[in-house]
Amino acid sequence: MPALPAPTKDLHRALADLALHGMCIMPRILSCAELNKLREALQAAVDEDTRLQRAQTGLALDNNDHNLRVWNLLSRGPAFCDLAQHPIALELIRSTVGWPALLSNISANITLPGACRGVIHADQVFVPEPWPSAPQGLNVAWCLDDFTTENGATEVVPGSHRLNRNPRQNDSPHFVPVVAPAGSLFAFNSRIWHRSGANTSVRAKRAAVFPFYTRTTYRTQENWFLSLSPEIIESASDTLLTLLAYRTELFGLVFGRSPR
Repeated sequence: MPALPAPTKDLHRALADLALHGMCIMPRILSCAELNKLREALQAAVDEDTRLQRAQTGLALDNNDHNLRVWNLLSRGPAFCDLAQHPIALELIRSTVGWPALLSNISANITLPGACRGVIHADQVFVPEPWPSAPQGLNVAWCLDDFTTENGATEVVPGSHRLNRNPRQNDSPHFVPVVAPAGSLFAFNSRIWHRSGANTSVRAKRAAVFPFYTRTTYRTQENWFLSLSPEIIESASDTLLTLLAYRTELFGLVFGRSPR
């Protein structure tokens, strides 16, 4: 059976893995300080959603209500803005979908004890089949907790990107959990089949932040023009403005010029 590429901290090796395997694993990229900021910001977002009664569980990709989804993270704290434009993520994006690219979405998934395995899918569902040979998007997953087989580590189907299609009902794929310590990232192109793992632990949650990037051809999943807090745009770097389509060179102009 195909296996996952070995974890590596070498960026050149990770880029080669991404090109060959459709994914790469880079352990312990985030510092303890960065992890603490992200965990605090995510917990504050969860508390806010709970208070406003907008917490979301049991969505289409989940088979029960033990997966908690948190949306619009850019407006929830500067730590998420930094994560969306992390230098390593930008290198992975450039090698996969090119530059400029769009940040389609950045959300968090907290898999709680008792969560069932999720629904198998590919993130490139927005592209009609037959798919082009080049990937149209890249998911960069940041592990805020250890990813283990017991707490619901994301499961992927190695080699599925070569099929260039969505999974079918009669497919019987071989899943492999992505096991990695907190602070790691694993990136997979939008053709890889994957799902949330089952959390069979007694009390261990599994939290991750998932920025998803695409070529500029496609509409973003999150409507940034309506959802973002104005303060985010006012303080955003040129890189982040490009990812959000507030800065452009060809399409999306205002009176023939980039908005910023």
